[in-house]
Amino acid sequence: MVTIARVDAPSQAAPSVVLAVGAVVVDAAGRVLLVQRARPPGAGSWSLPGGRVEAGESLEAAIVRETWEETALRTRVECELGTASVEREGFRYAVHEFLLVPVSGTSVHAGDDAGDAGWASPNDLERLGLTAEILAVIACGLAEARTRGLTA
Repeated sequence: MVTIARVDAPSQAAPSVVLAVGAVVVDAAGRVLLVQRARPPGAGSWSLPGGRVEAGESLEAAIVRETWEETALRTRVECELGTASVEREGFRYAVHEFLLVPVSGTSVHAGDDAGDAGWASPNDLERLGLTAEILAVIACGLAEARTRGLTA
C-alpha cells in the first residue's frame, strides 16, 4: 500500500480532518471513471468518485455507496491503494483511495453531487484538467489493475 500525499493549499485556520474515500474505477478496456464536481471543493472540475464516510460505515461500503450515488454504477472493491491528504477551499480530508471495477455493465449518469460522469481513456486524462495529484492516484490504480489482470 502506498501513501499518496497531496495537500493543495495551506489554510490559515486548520480545519478538522474529515474521513473520506475515493475510487479509481477501471473497466476491462482500461478506461477510468470520472465525475465532474458540482459542489466544493473543486466545483466544476473533473475528479474521481468519492466523498465522506458516514457514521458506522466501513471504508469499503462508503466507496461503493459514493460511486453508486455519483454515477449509478454498481462496483466492487478490488483493493485499497493508499491514503491521500487533501486540504483546499477550507476543507481538509484524509481520503482512502480504492481500486474498483464495475460488476454489471459500464453505463453511467451523473447523480448526487456530480455535475457529469463518464469514462476516459488514459490518453484523455491530462486534457480534462486533472491535477497532478489525481493523475498520480489514477496511475497507481491503473498499474494495480494491470497487475491484477483487470484490464486488456
